[in-house]
Amino acid sequence: MDAHSPPSADYQLAHAEIRTIIIGVMLAMFLSALDQTIIATALPTIGAQFGDLESISWVVTAYLLTGTAVTPLVGKLADIHGPRPVLLASIALFLIGSVLCALAPGMMWMIAGRAVQGLGGGGLIALAQTIIGLLVAPRERGRYQAYFAAVFITSSIAGPILGGFFAEHLHWSLIFWINVPLGIGAAAMSDRALRRLPAHHHPHRLDILGAGLMCVATVLLLLALTWGGTRFAWASAPIIALLAGSAVVWAGFAVRVVTAAEPLLPVAVLSNQVVRTGVPAAAFAMGTLIGLSIQLPLYLEGVLRLSASASGMALIPLMGGVVVGATGAGRMMSRAVHYKRLSFVGLLAAIAALLVLAVWPIGLHVFTVCAAMGVVGIGLGTVLPVSTVAIQNAVPLPQMGTATGVVNFFRSLGGAVLTAGFGAIVIGMSGIEGGSLLEALLAGETRVGPLAGAFRWVFAAAAAALSISLVALLLMEERPLRSGHAPAPTLTE
Repeated sequence: MDAHSPPSADYQLAHAEIRTIIIGVMLAMFLSALDQTIIATALPTIGAQFGDLESISWVVTAYLLTGTAVTPLVGKLADIHGPRPVLLASIALFLIGSVLCALAPGMMWMIAGRAVQGLGGGGLIALAQTIIGLLVAPRERGRYQAYFAAVFITSSIAGPILGGFFAEHLHWSLIFWINVPLGIGAAAMSDRALRRLPAHHHPHRLDILGAGLMCVATVLLLLALTWGGTRFAWASAPIIALLAGSAVVWAGFAVRVVTAAEPLLPVAVLSNQVVRTGVPAAAFAMGTLIGLSIQLPLYLEGVLRLSASASGMALIPLMGGVVVGATGAGRMMSRAVHYKRLSFVGLLAAIAALLVLAVWPIGLHVFTVCAAMGVVGIGLGTVLPVSTVAIQNAVPLPQMGTATGVVNFFRSLGGAVLTAGFGAIVIGMSGIEGGSLLEALLAGETRVGPLAGAFRWVFAAAAAALSISLVALLLMEERPLRSGHAPAPTLTE
């Protein structure tokens, strides 16, 4: 074998070689994971500088939207060309978007930069999951769980603290500038590490039209959720037209999925029982996590009266709890036959904690709120590895990248929709106009009652979303995890 050529597909990597590849991929994953946590506590400050609170959810939504659209394409590109060139291109796009955001003179520029950033960031975690799926059998992935736990523990703790510190004491643009040296380091190490990855190239066609239809349908839906109850009444003609237009384009997207030679979301994958039940379980869990992580700083600063730095600290239990839950569930999967049980218990506990916050959105001590959010995080974390590994276990190796892309597609879509939905509840039900809420929040003069009342419904909506995730998980077939890369059960069963 040539020193510069990748190993053949039947080449068996040693544990040390697998570890080297995983460490390289971890750096790329850290970029995307850190970006999801570091920006949350800085959003109110960014909205303050640009004088636009109503649009700050789009700073997150634009990232999620482009990341959602590109994820299935990235999965197929990885199946066609291998993950190394696709990962390097994703890092490059992520860094370009980061620089655009750091230099943004206004909110629209910021949103556009985040859209570019999403094109790169949307592929990083999906590619990491695909690479692990190629390297490690489902039952053996718990052996490497500590490496991923290290990434998410670091990003979950460092992200909110750095975001709040930069926003309060330095400048919010540093949350984007910090990506540049990290990205360059990730690209250098990933390039070397992934040359060791055995070649797994499979021919696919890219469904650009399907991706475009999905983007248009999602944008129309998100505009309706963002503008409804704020710029326009929910029953007004513009909102009805947006919702109707979204429904029509989604119908066109469904037709495209059924009729295209190789659609963005393959029917063969979607028809698998594990996929069609595991995907909504993951989507509603991840959507709840992203939506809460974006809206909670407003609750912590506006209702509990915490500073930006303190609100970053208060987010740690939620994000750290996700890592604890995911690590525990991942390790249990390698040993337990009934690997879904921990997720059942976790989701039930998370729903109960959210209902407590919904009943008492005001009056609870900050430590009680943090404890409740820690329980929510642990419960959410148990769902993510169980759903992803179960889906990867149910498909053959040539469809690994595509199936992982489908999971991340719907996870990102759930995040975009629930983030916009939670934001619509906060703005629409607080009884305060977006600009007035921004000024009052920054001056520490928010009317706590109306804002707390809005978050009562946010927490209730989050509990409802996790209830859907729980039902989907209950319906998901619990297939034995493979110990090697033997063919998975047929995709059409």
